[in-house]
Amino acid sequence: MYRITEKRNVNMKRRKFIQSATTAAGMGITGVPELPAEQNQDIWYDRLATALDKLPNAFPRTKSNVELLLLKKICSPEQARIASNLTGTMESIDVVAARIGLSVEETKAKLNEMSAIGLILGNVESGMVRLRPFVVGIYEAQLDRMDHEFAHLFEEYMDQSGAELMRYQPALHRVIPAQSAVKKEWVIPYDDLREMFMASKSFRVRDCICRKQQDLIRERKCDFPLKVCTVFSNAEWPVVPQSIDQKQALEILDETEKVGLVHTVSNVAEGLFYVCNCCGCCCGILRGITKYGIKKSVAVANYYSVIDPDECKGCGICVGRCQVKAVSLKEGVAVVDRGKCIGCGLCATGCPQGVARLERKPDNEIIEPPVNFAAWEHERLKNRGML
Repeated sequence: MYRITEKRNVNMKRRKFIQSATTAAGMGITGVPELPAEQNQDIWYDRLATALDKLPNAFPRTKSNVELLLLKKICSPEQARIASNLTGTMESIDVVAARIGLSVEETKAKLNEMSAIGLILGNVESGMVRLRPFVVGIYEAQLDRMDHEFAHLFEEYMDQSGAELMRYQPALHRVIPAQSAVKKEWVIPYDDLREMFMASKSFRVRDCICRKQQDLIRERKCDFPLKVCTVFSNAEWPVVPQSIDQKQALEILDETEKVGLVHTVSNVAEGLFYVCNCCGCCCGILRGITKYGIKKSVAVANYYSVIDPDECKGCGICVGRCQVKAVSLKEGVAVVDRGKCIGCGLCATGCPQGVARLERKPDNEIIEPPVNFAAWEHERLKNRGML
């Protein structure tokens, strides 16, 4: 059986760190100097931030420019220069090389380095690349490179303006209900994680970057396991230390439901390749609801929770398991706030009396996710007024 384990790592508190980091960089906590003229390499980080904000996912700017410190932790000025010249459309390396004033061979070498740190999407060898979004994308690629400095900067960025990226629709992620909480005949194909796993050949598991980040800033409020984020494919992948087999992947799926984590995936119907297992205190997406008050930071599942008031014993287990505080006890009975329910099914899977259940929403309330990533990007750009 695959056993999910816990790892904690803590460092100095955020505000204390931010003050020292911004001082060292010559920046104030509430503002940075105007970027000098073209010869100052810092201008490329500013231009990269602007390019990232033009992507559908968005990269909201702050008054303090703390996001530039984040980008400095990720890439060199030259890498920022090249990345700032990329767009959200796949382009040939010949075109990119001409734009940045380097030879094709030099450009390929630079792009390979940038691919290794998660700055671009595409395949350098096949000759087509584009700029990768910050979230979901560049940020998550920093899992193995994240240190306490980066973690503090990211939290500060989210608190200042970064969380605003979760207001745009369609949402970045959508909720998939606990597989054991829904009747098989109700499961919509794009919600059937178990079937997706059964059809896949390769699996890897990695640490949850959200819990790692909260560990590093000493603000983690939970003891949920760290190594639970699963990546899967129907292609044959080479074996690496993170590789697991299908049986282990299914065990992680079951175990995360058992301990009370919410399954979330990209907000598309086709092309899914990863599943996050989220808590409301660490997950950047769910904190959109629990911390920043962004009700639609995640696309809810097409199901809702029902608790039988006549059979409920008022034990409160469902209250503790709900990651978005949609369940409360009133006069000794658990009550679901339908307006807050995200349809994850954790109340149903944890109810010892079996009186909590998921119901499928009526057809007129079903919200279909965008078909694929291209459709998602188009709809998001349109809703942002950029088309």
